[in-house]
Amino acid sequence: MVRPHVGVYPGTFDPITNGHCDIIRRGVRIVDRLIIGVASNDTKGPLFSAEERIEIVREEIGHLDDGDRERIEVRPFDNLLMHFAQSVRASVILRGLRAVSDFEYEFQMAGMNARLNPEIETVFLMASDRYQFISSRFVKEIAALGGDVSHFVSPRVAARLVARFAPQRGRSRRRTAAAD
Repeated sequence: MVRPHVGVYPGTFDPITNGHCDIIRRGVRIVDRLIIGVASNDTKGPLFSAEERIEIVREEIGHLDDGDRERIEVRPFDNLLMHFAQSVRASVILRGLRAVSDFEYEFQMAGMNARLNPEIETVFLMASDRYQFISSRFVKEIAALGGDVSHFVSPRVAARLVARFAPQRGRSRRRTAAAD
């Protein structure tokens, strides 16, 4: 019996962007099962809790148009990526590359991971040209300042960002009005 090809697409997904969803759509075509590993990574100071990010990613997967969503699973992890990959019997780690600046970091990480477990391959998918400039960090900055993020995330994620930042914008407007 042939073992199914399981891939892991890890990230913090804070928040999940259209670029992430593109990598998911394309990545699920090269594995039998794709596990999206949502890293806790509290050291990055995420905007959304791990539970919220898992919920958001699951919601986005639920809106995929084709039958691929049945082959996608979303799981949290808070340990070493290679330990997580081993625990789900993955043979592939999927990583998206946006620009040359991503390459050096990802190349180093792939080398370290290969030393930790040479049985698990890292596969890089180049970001589609219309998503190469999108990063979760920039999306959060734009949303925090009241900008339109609808080109970078789904309407569902945009609504969550607006809701998350609305109290902050309300406070800053009150401070500005008080200063006048």
